[in-house]
Amino acid sequence: MADTLLIMSVVLIFFGILFSMARLVIGRTVVDRVVAIDILTVITISIIGLYAHLSGRFIYVDVALVYGVLSFLAVLAIARYLERGL
Repeated sequence: MADTLLIMSVVLIFFGILFSMARLVIGRTVVDRVVAIDILTVITISIIGLYAHLSGRFIYVDVALVYGVLSFLAVLAIARYLERGL
């Protein structure tokens, strides 16, 4: 059962990466591209969490949390820049 869930999660992560990259390339506006990059960072966080679970080293969960906070702050900075400049 665990192997099936692992395979399903890897397949879903792969499709997420595929669709996000397509949105990054095809996106018409800068906002579309920023959202695609944000989705890719969320997928990266899920990959780090999955690796932490598989390896049994839960220090990687802390790395994923820090990466998530930095990603959130970066998206806020980009949104502020696009709205009215820094």
